[in-house]
Amino acid sequence: MSGRDLNFTAVEEVWPLNKPFRISRGTRTEARVIVVTVMDGQHTGRGEAVPSRRYGENSTTVIALLNEVMARSGRSAQTPFQCREQINRVLSAGAARNALDCALWDLEAKTAGKRAWTLAEIEVADAVETAFTLSLGTPESMAAAAKDHRSAPTLKLKLGGDELDLARVEAVKQMAPNSRLLIDANESWSAAHYQKVVPGLCRLDVDLIEQPFPADADQVLESLDHPIPVCADESCHTTVDLPRLVNRYEAVNVKLDKTGGLTEALRLTTQARRMGFRLLFGCMVCTSLGIAPARLLPRNDDYVDLDGPLLLGKDREHGLAYCQGKIGLPSRQLWG
Repeated sequence: MSGRDLNFTAVEEVWPLNKPFRISRGTRTEARVIVVTVMDGQHTGRGEAVPSRRYGENSTTVIALLNEVMARSGRSAQTPFQCREQINRVLSAGAARNALDCALWDLEAKTAGKRAWTLAEIEVADAVETAFTLSLGTPESMAAAAKDHRSAPTLKLKLGGDELDLARVEAVKQMAPNSRLLIDANESWSAAHYQKVVPGLCRLDVDLIEQPFPADADQVLESLDHPIPVCADESCHTTVDLPRLVNRYEAVNVKLDKTGGLTEALRLTTQARRMGFRLLFGCMVCTSLGIAPARLLPRNDDYVDLDGPLLLGKDREHGLAYCQGKIGLPSRQLWG
């Protein structure tokens, strides 16, 4: 690899969902992903990321940023590892860095003839259980969705911060009594709403509450009881965020689109464990290519929400194997 020029492309792909997916911030009917391809003349690496409107990203801005950075770097690097470290200094955390970082991991694995988890010195679990996410809706529509997925070991419910939240969870619990329940408010709650619904969520055996308050107003968590562990999502992007989350959250959500790739996700995972946080590994709605690098990170005792491809009308070729709530490891043809 040393001394070779890298050829680079970044393109948008659109993947229709199998049904509309709604959270507190809006509804989507398709996944728009950015796929970066990096080639050294002999091997090809790919990475996928999802731009987030929540963080001011879209496909146009992400592709323009990637093209600018690669043009400025001269499209060359001494080694893939040095290139990844350089990219992590030049690009801030987000979708652009995620797609490029993961493409470089894939390229290095193919160049070395080794799996990415071997290069990263990760002891991967052969199969981990993932939650299946239920779109925000009426209690009746969410109950119907829960009935269709009542065999899932874990269900994650999108909630909206309104008077129907508790009824939604009750309806899902009735239809899927054996599934572990996680809830995700996507920053939609107030402190009053939290105090009103949490006792009911305790009675329904909810395991985890994800990002109840806006990231810029989550200090209120320091003054509230936490009978159910609370997980930071929008409040946690990289290792830099961890110190301020102490005394506010018991868990953090590691998403590669927030960390800006596997390189920083490895750092965040290691440091969060050292600090005593529990971990939830999450994703955007994406294909198996976007999930593959994140699939390396969970241990069997972590929370896992890597179900993005299950929400698509069709996944890409050589996609991850999902079977009875468990996710297999990525094939060489897919990634890493």
